[in-house]
Amino acid sequence: MTSQLNNLNGLAVDSQSLDALRAQAKQAPDKALAAAAKQFEAVFMNMLMKSMRDATPQDGMFDSEQTKMFTSMLDQQLSQNLGSRGTGLAELMVKQLSRHSGADAQAVEMPVPAVRQVAKAPLAMSVLPSAYKESVQQDFVQRMMPHAMQASRDTGLPAHQMIGQAALESGWGKREILMKDGSNSYNLFGIKAGANWTGKVAEVRTTEYHNGVASKPVEKFRAYDSYADSFRDYAKLLSDNPRYAKVLEQGESVQGFAQALQRAGYATDPKYADKLVQVIGRVNTLA
Repeated sequence: MTSQLNNLNGLAVDSQSLDALRAQAKQAPDKALAAAAKQFEAVFMNMLMKSMRDATPQDGMFDSEQTKMFTSMLDQQLSQNLGSRGTGLAELMVKQLSRHSGADAQAVEMPVPAVRQVAKAPLAMSVLPSAYKESVQQDFVQRMMPHAMQASRDTGLPAHQMIGQAALESGWGKREILMKDGSNSYNLFGIKAGANWTGKVAEVRTTEYHNGVASKPVEKFRAYDSYADSFRDYAKLLSDNPRYAKVLEQGESVQGFAQALQRAGYATDPKYADKLVQVIGRVNTLA
C-alpha cells in the first residue's frame, strides 16, 4: 500500500494511476483522500500556468515549437513541485470532504474522477492571465489609464477594454515593439504600417496564423513618439475604418468587443478573442 501511494507523486492523469488511486480509496480512505487532493492541486497548478502562458504574447525571436515544448515540460515539473509542497488547496479539500462525508470510502472516490475531468476539460475559471507580477500589471494600468480615457471619449469604447488589448499586445508593457536601435516604438496595439502610413516604422519578427498554421515573418509596424500617440492612432483606426464598425457597436460587452475584433481580422491568432477576454477581466480587477 505504501509503495503504491508513493508512486502517485507525479500527476495521476493516466488511467492506470487513476485506477490505482481509486483502489486505494477503498483500502486506506484517509491516505487516498489526501493523495487525491494533492493530485487535484498539482493538476490545477499546471492548468493555471498553462493559462498564464497562453494569455502572454509569444512573439519573441527565440520562440519556436521546440521552446514551447520545453516550456510546457518545465511548467509541468514546476506544477508538481508546487503541488508536493502544497499551496493550501489540498488541505482545504481534505477538510471539506472529511467534514461532509466522514472520509468514508465512497466519498473519497469523488476527487478521483474529478482529477480525470479537470485534466481534459478546458479551463473555465478566472485565473491570472499573465506570467508577470501584479505590481507590473498595476503599474501598466495606471500609466495607460489617462491615454485610454481620452481614446474612450473619442471612440465610446470603455477605457479598460482598450487597456486590456494594449496589455495583451504588449505583454503588459514588457514586450513592446522596439525600433532597430532598441528604442521604443510606443506601438501598444500591434498596428502594422501599411502602404498609406507615412510615419516611422519598426520592423520585427512576429507570429502570424494562416489556416491555423503559425509562421514568423518580419513585419513593418507603425512607430510613435509617445503612448498618447499610440492610443490616438488606435482610436482613429477603429473610428475611421468601416472594417471595425461592429467593434464600436459592442459598448460594454467584453465578449462582444473581443469577438468583433477577431471577426474583423485584427489578429490572426485563432485564440485572440479568448485571450483578450481574460486580460480585460484582469484589468477590471486592477483599475
